[in-house]
Amino acid sequence: MAVKNRFAELHDDITAWRRDLHENPEILFETHRTSGIVAEKLRAFGCDEVVEGIGRTGVVGVIKGKETGSGKVIGLRADMDALPINEQTGLEYASKTPDAMHACGHDGHTAMLLGAAQYLAETRNFDGTVVVIFQPAEEGGGGGREMCEDGMMDRWGIQEVYGMHNWPGMPTGSFGIRPGSFFAATDQFDITFEGRGGHAAKPHETIDTTVMAAQAVLALQTIAARNADPVEQIVVSVTAFETSSKAFNVIPQRVQMKGTVRTMSADVRSLAEKRINEICNGIAATFGGKADVTYHRGYPVMVNHEEQTEFAADVARSISGDCSEAPWSWAARILPLCSKNAPVLIFWWATAIPQRCITPNTTSTMKLSRRVAAGGRGSSSNGCQRHNSLTHELNAPPSGGAFSIGAQPRSQSAL
Repeated sequence: MAVKNRFAELHDDITAWRRDLHENPEILFETHRTSGIVAEKLRAFGCDEVVEGIGRTGVVGVIKGKETGSGKVIGLRADMDALPINEQTGLEYASKTPDAMHACGHDGHTAMLLGAAQYLAETRNFDGTVVVIFQPAEEGGGGGREMCEDGMMDRWGIQEVYGMHNWPGMPTGSFGIRPGSFFAATDQFDITFEGRGGHAAKPHETIDTTVMAAQAVLALQTIAARNADPVEQIVVSVTAFETSSKAFNVIPQRVQMKGTVRTMSADVRSLAEKRINEICNGIAATFGGKADVTYHRGYPVMVNHEEQTEFAADVARSISGDCSEAPWSWAARILPLCSKNAPVLIFWWATAIPQRCITPNTTSTMKLSRRVAAGGRGSSSNGCQRHNSLTHELNAPPSGGAFSIGAQPRSQSAL
């Protein structure tokens, strides 16, 4: 049974799964319906073990090969959660849930890994064990962390974890990967400025928090421009600014700001945290007010391990012919939280729909292509079989690792 022929047969089913998930998006850990569907299908596929409730609403399925003498245990991971966005695609299968949309393609990731799980459970043409990991709360909720803290890595002895993420703007059928630091560490900050409110016509009687906060927005940009080494990578963005008064003639008592910091090294990350505190407290003191700064450390830097990266890129090129070195990404991925236990790897796969204007992830008009989704589901099966010393169908080398790519049907309509 050739990989490409079997996936051609599964294509319509997997498309239907994805569209159902797209119509019924769920946020963060509230993936109860999605998790239930995933677990039901994994059991129907004949997985050797299916466990729900890992990391609250995460699901894990175990598939043993025809042989397990290699001792290899490979994890393949997909995320399940949606974003709090109102969908505006106009698709017939658009979200039916207000303020929730699969705008980052996680419905496609879930459907593809389900397709790969079905193929692997049917064929089992590998020596080792595959653990399919369906993670909730990737979008800032730390779902991967909770799954790891629930003992997922140790419980199944997972030695390596592989994942991928759709990426608009790349040519259809292409892949991108890079060794070393790939996805940035992602932190958040909350800043509250306290002053003395009053009438806007009498600013001399107030301690103006709006002026304080406005100064801080600009001053925080000097962390990248004047504090960090120019060769280092850092982004500091203030993304929310709210005053305690909504009146046009009142200087507010309080201003609250929120934002994010993206870095590629531990030293620069610590520098950003230190300087945000110093800048905001210094500005507040200058104006006679007070600042309260809370810095939340989120996902660490996503680091692709060299050996696994090289092998994955090799597999990708051998099948699609196009796997280029990707640039650094300032988005965040949860896989590094597993890296204390095992090597991890993530790479991009293209989501362009040539007939349409390409829209970025996390927007209300984001769409996936059926064609590239086919490549994704083939990736998990083909790569793990090569990794686990498959000799029956692929005649592949006995070592390495990849969550790579498979054959792609010709259809380019939206998945």
